Amino acid sequence: MIRKNPAGYSPVISPHAFVDPTAIICGHVHIEANVFVGPYAVIRADEVNEQGGMEPITIKRDSNIQDGVVIHSKAGAGVTIGARTSIAHRAIVHGPCSVGDDVFIGFNSVVFQTNIASGCVIRHNCVIDGLDLPRNCHIPPMSNISAGFDLASIEQVPVEFSQFSESVVSANHDLVKGYKRLSNEL
Repeated sequence: MIRKNPAGYSPVISPHAFVDPTAIICGHVHIEANVFVGPYAVIRADEVNEQGGMEPITIKRDSNIQDGVVIHSKAGAGVTIGARTSIAHRAIVHGPCSVGDDVFIGFNSVVFQTNIASGCVIRHNCVIDGLDLPRNCHIPPMSNISAGFDLASIEQVPVEFSQFSESVVSANHDLVKGYKRLSNEL
């Protein structure tokens, strides 16, 4: 469902993106070309700040927002998802937040009030809250990263996880093409 928010903003979705009919895209949302938005995902930009303003949620080209993902912004704060980034099943990204290019956020992970630099891999069931991640960090499964965490203990992304992230992006490109073809939209 694509819908306007109470402030009057409607989503802007590239005709070259695929949004599953069960997904909810609400308000000040920008979705660029070749983005895949999976079943039951919710991308909602509908809260305003104290001045009545609102920053957009932007999903940049070639990214994928998988089944059951929730992306929301608090009090008009912006959220940016970089190019070629994968947000895996049932993850939550809550603004204010920015996620760089070529990032993988794993199943059931929660990201809040943070900036994640390009190339990071965050594995399943992680929480990243209020601490920015530098480039190419590998966050192991079930990690809890918040203020005071020693980022020096975090390893760089191993090659096999970078390759896995690239394969997920590629698979979702094929899904965009396939679903668009099924809908006679190509």
